[in-house]
Amino acid sequence: MTRNAVKTSLVACLALAVGGCVHRQLTVTTDPPGALVQLNGQEFGRTPVTRDFTWYGTYDVALRMEGYRTRKTTGKVIAPWWQWVPFDLFAELLPLTDRRQLHYTMKPTTQETADPARMLERADALREQLQSTSNTRKPTTAPAAVPPAP
Repeated sequence: MTRNAVKTSLVACLALAVGGCVHRQLTVTTDPPGALVQLNGQEFGRTPVTRDFTWYGTYDVALRMEGYRTRKTTGKVIAPWWQWVPFDLFAELLPLTDRRQLHYTMKPTTQETADPARMLERADALREQLQSTSNTRKPTTAPAAVPPAP
């Protein structure tokens, strides 16, 4: 082997040994802070919260906080260009950090929606609506007879 080949091999091995990987962080914030966050049905923490993530794409987001309306939405975490094929192969060899943020504004509940008496009135109205629909008609055919047990 020539000296250049040995040097090239050593440099390649050293690059692989000290090469890093992409560190991905996702931060979820809300206004006001303190909302409980669920991403894809799994609890993520209370805002502001930062966690590592693996996958880019669309996340189902649910935000809950006492005194505020529950918010269910989606959050898109799009990969940067250096995470696209074929660039991602080289990016994984470098010590890179990708920080993404999702921010949401919570809306306070109104007195009308929080009042238990008003909520019961709305439930009764919805029940009456449901019972008056055509889908709740009784079947016109008799059920099939069950054969006697031997």
